[in-house]
Amino acid sequence: MRGTRWLLLVAIVVILCGVGLTYRAQRRALRARAPARPQALPEELSSQGEKLQYSERNENTHCKTADIQASSIRQVKDASRIDLTDVTLKLYHNCAATYDLAKSAAAAYYPAEHRLYSEGAVEITRGIPAEGQPAHTPVSIKSSGGVTFDTTTGRVETERPCTFAFQTGDGEAVGAFYDPNAHDLLMKSDVKLDWKSQRPNAKPMKIEAGSLEYRESESQIWLKPWGRLTRENTVVEGENALVTIQEAADGHKVIRKVVADNGHGVDTYPNRKVQYSAGQVWVDYDDAGLVQKITAQSNAQLVSTSASSETQVAADHFDLDFETQGGESALAHVTGTGHGTVTSKPLAAPGAVAGETHVLRSEVLEMKMRPGGHEIDNVVTHGPGTLEFLPNAPVEHHRTLDGKDMLIAYGAQNHIQSFRATDARTRTDPTADERKRNRAVSTTSSRELLAHFDPQTSRMSSMEQAGDFAYEEGEHKARAAKASLDEGQNVILLETGARVADATGSTSADRIRLDQRTGDFTAAGGVTSSRLPDKDEKKNSQMLSGDEPLQAQARKMESTNHNRTIHYEGGATMWQGANRIQADAIDVDREKRGLQADGNVVTWLWEQPRNDAATATSPPVLTVVRAPHLVYADDTRLAVYTGGVLLTRGVLRVKSRELRAYLAESGADSRLDKAFADGAVEIVQSPPDRTRNGSAEHAEYYTADQKVILRGGRPKLIEVKGPTKDTTEGNELTYFANDDRLLVNGASSRPATSQIHKGK
Repeated sequence: MRGTRWLLLVAIVVILCGVGLTYRAQRRALRARAPARPQALPEELSSQGEKLQYSERNENTHCKTADIQASSIRQVKDASRIDLTDVTLKLYHNCAATYDLAKSAAAAYYPAEHRLYSEGAVEITRGIPAEGQPAHTPVSIKSSGGVTFDTTTGRVETERPCTFAFQTGDGEAVGAFYDPNAHDLLMKSDVKLDWKSQRPNAKPMKIEAGSLEYRESESQIWLKPWGRLTRENTVVEGENALVTIQEAADGHKVIRKVVADNGHGVDTYPNRKVQYSAGQVWVDYDDAGLVQKITAQSNAQLVSTSASSETQVAADHFDLDFETQGGESALAHVTGTGHGTVTSKPLAAPGAVAGETHVLRSEVLEMKMRPGGHEIDNVVTHGPGTLEFLPNAPVEHHRTLDGKDMLIAYGAQNHIQSFRATDARTRTDPTADERKRNRAVSTTSSRELLAHFDPQTSRMSSMEQAGDFAYEEGEHKARAAKASLDEGQNVILLETGARVADATGSTSADRIRLDQRTGDFTAAGGVTSSRLPDKDEKKNSQMLSGDEPLQAQARKMESTNHNRTIHYEGGATMWQGANRIQADAIDVDREKRGLQADGNVVTWLWEQPRNDAATATSPPVLTVVRAPHLVYADDTRLAVYTGGVLLTRGVLRVKSRELRAYLAESGADSRLDKAFADGAVEIVQSPPDRTRNGSAEHAEYYTADQKVILRGGRPKLIEVKGPTKDTTEGNELTYFANDDRLLVNGASSRPATSQIHKGK
């Protein structure tokens, strides 16, 4: 506010000095004329004079100090007032090199009160050179009247409107008071001051206030009860504002700082708008009147609005740092402390739904702006913080991310580009539609987190978490060294030591891909899974052992239909207790209660003897079946092996193209009840004392009594016992594996035959 001090000071000083000298000049003039006999005065007057002209010099320097003129002087009889008309005062400075000029149409002097009063207009011009033209426009002050001057103290006061003009601006106010001893100036109300800096390209500053008090000795201006500073598009306003003036390096007076209570400000441009407010506001200016820094405290708030988004910053305290760009102050950096909050809300285009609103909370926030101050570059939290995602559409999730040392990077139009945090925890609430489908709240945790966002919508597109990753959604849990979320597909990828689990079991692998919408997952690399038996025993598969956990290993596993359909691939092995299935691929359908295995299928089924007495003394019996393909259905208790089958049961081996194995009823002691083999059947039984080789197109084996039936394709049985070799053929051969019984049936057209060969 260059020149403001002189403007406010000179106006009062001129009035003070001018009116005082006028009074002294009038008194001396009267004494000088005393010897002359005046004309008779009107009855109502005690004295009068038609013209007053008086000059005064300094007694020591002999320099002229004042010239006083008045067209007439009158003193009313029995009144304490002396009236002067057409008063002109010249107050000289620097040995009459310059002078101040004051003019008033009329003035009244009250000797007893030491008071001079002008009811009419007063005009004061300061700094007029005695010779030549002024170097710049002199300061001028005009009052509509009502000016009072105390001749003892030199104080001047008026309650009327007054205007003033000076080298770098002009202004107006209603009422003024000046104390020359304290050098204090008070402009009482409706203050308006326009100040124009002398610096090139500097923008004018407008000051408005309820009242203005200038303390010259302290270089301070108080604006009470309110004040407003406007510089083009920038406005600072507050209560009880204090303006500090300082002399710049070039000698010009400039506004250096503004402090205000309940302050607020706005910076408005075509493409953005910045607003701020706080209980206390400090604003620092540079020599050109540009804002350098704003400090706000107590409920501090900042709102930055662009065409596509609105960003709100709130804290107990924050500092705004500005940079000068293109002759303007541009917001460059924001630091907030104490209950810091940054709310970034996208503004929807016509006909479109706005994206998510993001709310960041932390005790310490640091925000860096892009060049120009229109958009955010990044936001950092120094310590713990929370990032909340508020949905603006039904399909969006409400999320919270907690962590330390957060870093949010922004792209164009204040859209979030990425988010980083350490010691991170996330929470995702289901949408209304997902709650109808019983989706639960999901949470994650990890040592590190990196999230990426769609640059057009600011919606999160992907997230990566590393270091002891953990995931929970209801009874569903997951663990891994690293996890990645594809938000578009709602898929989580777990890597290195991955594990998923629920109330029924768990799966571990090198990598697991989990679909959050369906609960389906794919596991790859060193897959190990375990599943507990269903509480409803009728839903448990009896292929292996329905009352024990189902274990599996493979290179790959796929679980679909809420873990009701499971596919194992690559060296797959499945077991319950001692029973086991091995194949290149195994498919389990829990809903249909079936199982299918393909490629190098091997099943191991253990069973106990049928009677309790034998159970105590006899070892369990193992049945091993090898085949390229297996299909099992629990409702029929039938396992069908195809593609070339080999069954081994103790000393019994059955080879065929196809084998149908019927398992015992659920809960029975023996797992394998019977087995039917078809296609080039070969049976070999090798007990310690003999060897039996049977062949047929069809064979049946019953475990209850160890009975074997051969039929089709001219069945044949060769039995070798020591040196004896017996061969039997017929339409149907039945023998019992646990004794020497053999039943032979032959057709009438082709009777059975037997050959007995004794050994040599």
